[in-house]
Amino acid sequence: MESRQQYLHMADEDLLAAVAQDRSSEAFATLYDRHSRVAYSLAYRMMGERQAAEDIVQDAFLRVWRAAASYRPERRSVRTWLLSIVHHRGIDQLRSTASHSRTQDKAKVAAFALQPSEAFAEVWRNSQREQVKQALRALPPEQRKVLELAYFSGYTHKEIAELLDLPLGTTKGRMRLGLKKIKEFFEDQGTVVSP
Repeated sequence: MESRQQYLHMADEDLLAAVAQDRSSEAFATLYDRHSRVAYSLAYRMMGERQAAEDIVQDAFLRVWRAAASYRPERRSVRTWLLSIVHHRGIDQLRSTASHSRTQDKAKVAAFALQPSEAFAEVWRNSQREQVKQALRALPPEQRKVLELAYFSGYTHKEIAELLDLPLGTTKGRMRLGLKKIKEFFEDQGTVVSP
């Protein structure tokens, strides 16, 4: 257990190097312990179900194990690299398993199974979700992308700047402008939005 202790204080980049060079299972386990929860959180937000999220996280960490040598620290942090793998795996999974017609069929079946008050709540949530999508579609692409990465994928300002190869100030400015436009959109619709 003493060998595991030495990895606990290492930087993510050093742990990944140990995985790439030495195939260190202890370094890999330490990386997993540090980042599996946030990876699962992202996967769950994307997939909406526990088993699919767990599968995506397992697949993403398997890719980290296999492709550790391809990591480039000058491009992004280990956390950002890992979450981008999770994000891409989730998108691939959504594309391969979900078609528009199947999604509609599931919604119809679920609507019949819900109690009236649950059905009303579900319709309300879907209505709100559609309004948010409509507000996002009205934004310029560069503002929409920054907001989607922050609010739907869980990235920080710094990680978004790294992913999009933008200055941090530009990233924050796009987010601020995008949020302001969304607030104005809802105010035009007569919906009160708190600042």
